[in-house]
Amino acid sequence: MRDFHQPGRSATFATNGMCATSHPLAAKVAIQTLEAGGNAVDAAIAGAVLLGICEPQMTGIGGDCFVLLTPPGEDRIVALNGSGRAPAAFSAADLRGQGLTAIPTGSAHAVTIPGAIDAFCRLSKDWGRIGLAATLAPAIHYAEAGVPVAPRVASDWAMDMDTLQGVARDDFLLDGTAPQVGQVFRAPKQAEALRRIAMEGRAGFYEGEVAEDMVAALRAAGGTHTLEDFASHAATYGDPIQGTYGGLDLFEHPPNGQGATAILLLNILKQFDLGSMDPYGAARAHIEAEATKLAYDARNRFLSDPDHVTRLDHMLSDRTAQALAAQIDPKRAQSPRRPTVEAVHKDTIYITVVDRDRMSVSLIYSIFHGFGSGIGTDKFGILMQNRGAGFSLAEGHPNEGAPGKRPMHTIIPGILQQGGRTLMPFGVMGGAYQSTGHARFVSNLTDFGMDPQTAIDGPRVFSDTDGLRVENGYSDAVKAELSNMGHEVIAPPTAIGGAQAIRIHDSGVLEGASDPRKDGCALGY
Repeated sequence: MRDFHQPGRSATFATNGMCATSHPLAAKVAIQTLEAGGNAVDAAIAGAVLLGICEPQMTGIGGDCFVLLTPPGEDRIVALNGSGRAPAAFSAADLRGQGLTAIPTGSAHAVTIPGAIDAFCRLSKDWGRIGLAATLAPAIHYAEAGVPVAPRVASDWAMDMDTLQGVARDDFLLDGTAPQVGQVFRAPKQAEALRRIAMEGRAGFYEGEVAEDMVAALRAAGGTHTLEDFASHAATYGDPIQGTYGGLDLFEHPPNGQGATAILLLNILKQFDLGSMDPYGAARAHIEAEATKLAYDARNRFLSDPDHVTRLDHMLSDRTAQALAAQIDPKRAQSPRRPTVEAVHKDTIYITVVDRDRMSVSLIYSIFHGFGSGIGTDKFGILMQNRGAGFSLAEGHPNEGAPGKRPMHTIIPGILQQGGRTLMPFGVMGGAYQSTGHARFVSNLTDFGMDPQTAIDGPRVFSDTDGLRVENGYSDAVKAELSNMGHEVIAPPTAIGGAQAIRIHDSGVLEGASDPRKDGCALGY
């Protein structure tokens, strides 16, 4: 239990339904959807699409998503891949011929076909209860009426605004600059696109005027995208991958997400007695940082489109983790091992919903970097993601970009089970940090006995490509000790990530936890 003399946040408790996400308006809309007869899938879609208006620097209908869900009354976990593919005319060889070693994040070459809308339409049809028109109505309303800009959103907006190009600067800036806290942001052109989707389903986005608008913007920016690329896109179902730690079963989305990295990281951490360490001391931070270097090096070698992954079993093997753990010096840092496949970024939204029938949804939805590629469309104001920047341009690499291929993704939803029963849908935002964030969250719960809110609140470190990012919650003494171990300690420009979780107690009570690093909250009824 937290010290009530200190600033902090209490968990939220309810019995009928719960949502935890990064903006209070989206949490409210999700709960209203449940109260109006929708289920967890309806509520998650309603909240997620609205977050594209509340947090447009993080996500939007030009982005991708991944979903894990448990059907009502079951503990079976269903995975849906809502990530997009490279256009049919994509050529890594052509880009290498231009002298490129990585795909520029602000180019049309970085834009894969947006996958989230097809996934939402599929989820609504297969698992929802109230239909797309009702589910999208709140986002349509707020896109037109506007949303006051929240503090964390305003900070990120100002940091990322230079990404915006051309017409996108008119649609996402107010008088040429980032909005201030409390200023109202509207997206009326997107409201019209959402109406098409509400009326026509996926065809309202991937065919007709909306698709033509996206293709025109991308072709004008030098892309090879065609209407056929959009029309042929489809989300795909799959089976989750699984790891164990501290008596919990961790389920992650399979590749092309990086969930396997979180499982490998926890398997490495199993080889150390973290529970005997200070949770916020240098020893634990050091072991986690060293394990992160090794796990992310494996990620960047092996993970790719699910049709091209060949070493997944190797990544998930305990023997692999044991061999990697043996390389860790408990007293000394090694140099970062991974090449910079992905540029440093922090931009994602995560929403989780559990309903009265205990259907649970773990959904993550992103445009990758802040404001994605920065390329916007003229007629419908859709901001295009830049997930293709996650491809490698190295010839023969499993993650080498190719026609119709999905790039390696950083975004990962999670679900924890215990004894075969669903315990907690959860997610940790923060770009590349997410695998480390999953591992730290699970370790906080198991090694240190923290409740979900405490596990989320605690300070974070992340071994990134530019050094060991250490949040201000760590003491100067710990930072100095880490520096003496050989880490290049740096202060991150903003807090590391954000997290949301809902614990389903044996009693049936729902416990929602939401990260104070974001503007959101957990709400229940």
